[in-house]
Amino acid sequence: MTTTETPVEHLDVLIVGAGISGIGAGRYLKTSHPAKSFAILEARGASGGTWDLFRYPGIRSDSDLHTFGYEFKPWRDEESIASAPRILDYLRETITENDLEPHIRFHHKVVGAEWSSAQARWLVDVENPETGARHRLSARWVFSAGGYYRYDEGFTPHFEGRERFSGPIVHPQHWPEDLDYSGKKVLVIGSGATAVTLVPAMADTASHVTMLQRTPSYIMPVPKKDAVANIAGRFFGPERGYAIARRKNILQQRLIWSFCQRFPKTARKLIRYVNSKALPEGYPVDTHFNPPYDPWDQRLCAVPDGDLFKAIRRGRASVVTDRIETFTERGVQLESGAELEADVIITATGLNLQPFGGVPLVVDGEPVHLPDTIAYKGMMLSGVPNLAFAIGYTNSSWTLKIGLLCEHFCRLLTHMDAYGLDICRPVPSDPAMPKRPFLDFGAGYIQRSVDQLPQQGDRMPWLTSLSYHSDVKLLRSDSVTDPELRFSRAEARAEVTR
Repeated sequence: MTTTETPVEHLDVLIVGAGISGIGAGRYLKTSHPAKSFAILEARGASGGTWDLFRYPGIRSDSDLHTFGYEFKPWRDEESIASAPRILDYLRETITENDLEPHIRFHHKVVGAEWSSAQARWLVDVENPETGARHRLSARWVFSAGGYYRYDEGFTPHFEGRERFSGPIVHPQHWPEDLDYSGKKVLVIGSGATAVTLVPAMADTASHVTMLQRTPSYIMPVPKKDAVANIAGRFFGPERGYAIARRKNILQQRLIWSFCQRFPKTARKLIRYVNSKALPEGYPVDTHFNPPYDPWDQRLCAVPDGDLFKAIRRGRASVVTDRIETFTERGVQLESGAELEADVIITATGLNLQPFGGVPLVVDGEPVHLPDTIAYKGMMLSGVPNLAFAIGYTNSSWTLKIGLLCEHFCRLLTHMDAYGLDICRPVPSDPAMPKRPFLDFGAGYIQRSVDQLPQQGDRMPWLTSLSYHSDVKLLRSDSVTDPELRFSRAEARAEVTR
């Protein structure tokens, strides 16, 4: 790691990332431990994470904001499926209301972190991405809140003949502000959440938008406005109304997921029925909306007020299911022999994973190889002391789990303070415990990088829960201590279990 002649600033906690997870972590930490020193390091020049980075047309949440929002801050907008600018306003209000501005340090990219058991602290190397200048910080704890995908690049597969196409080719993660697609033929390659957002958002301006998919996704219309939530807010006030809507939507999400898992054939038929009613009469539903996998083997795509189906009914958009043979000067040639003409091509082909922001971790001189570690309670790594991370749910709203993880983290700090403990390290009692991928999910962006991720075990606390209700007990109600969580003091190095 690099050296520095300037004094090393020491903090109690370093939070990495000023997106929805990092902002939430900062608020929980400041509320539960107001005396602790902390900083939120953000590599970019603005807060908001995903909601500030992505600028493509129509970008919005695919979860309702009563569960995607923080438990401590009511969502007051009538639209529960919200656009990125509204979500960004909500996040920055949270920063202001909790006086987090002084703690956020922009253009601070973490490039390395080394743990010293002798000193019971992390030494963290930080770089300014604009100038290349580096300095070092020290912290008792590191809380990684940067999510799990790369911010500097999205995933684009190899397309034969790509260089032949005469028009612009754009990945949604790097949307150019000056892209003019008005009156033009737009081809969107992909069938995930980004693609089904882009198609209706561009359809009114473009001459026509075609969504080209290799494999269909499950797509369900959802109300943009939650009538129950809005009525509850009017009758019970914003705080109680928000709590009611949140509980209702948590239960609703769980019931839908459980139903799909238990009765996949029935769920498939119901989704097909909804799709067929929303599409034009005689539309080939089984060709374009009949995935080869069961519902919730991959995430369902939500379309607010059925906007994608409306664009198809109006003739402004269409769906083609085929494979690309090669790009041409005028568009793409398909394996079926058909050619799709386009003026603009959008490669909505997914994300690249990058756990912990790609930061190399070193513990007492030994590099940490993530696939060799096991996730403890879905928030720490086996053998890695004083490091917590925030990864949300893949089968419901991301932030539901983030809030519980932040609460548990703060309770863990309280316990260590009470007993004068410096070091906390998860250690499995059975090293031969069966293991499987930490993100056990069928999505392509997960499967491409599964060998770079930590693993999970086959039992608690090494089994990563996908149930909010189970996590409420594990992370909020149960003790923070555990036989497989080892505590020690830096001076004596004597392990204590309490």
